[in-house]
Amino acid sequence: MTPEELSDFALELPEAVDDEAFGPGAAVFKVEKKVFAILQDASEDRPPQVTLKCEPDLALHLREQYAAVVPGYHVNKRHWNTVVLNGTVPVEELREMVEHSYDRVVAGLPKAVRERLRLLRTV
Repeated sequence: MTPEELSDFALELPEAVDDEAFGPGAAVFKVEKKVFAILQDASEDRPPQVTLKCEPDLALHLREQYAAVVPGYHVNKRHWNTVVLNGTVPVEELREMVEHSYDRVVAGLPKAVRERLRLLRTV
């Protein structure tokens, strides 16, 4: 999955927005002003990568399953994973990780907001 494809997919989620809260080179995807993904451009020494929120046990499992999944970069390493976008994680798995991150963030929102977003997702 390319960074552009990941960005397009993340923005398909209800009320997801993209901004550069951390400056150029890092797209920050939010729902209700809460971050669910940070997409970093490639640099001279590394390919592009995305940091996603994750349930702690699942985070450990994904790190064991894929070499491209490592503890979150500059975030709580228990609750976040960074995925190197080098083509080794299957596209469908990466989509599930993005959706899981979005769902984890939505779960922490007020009930009325969660319900509204749930309804938008089923439309």
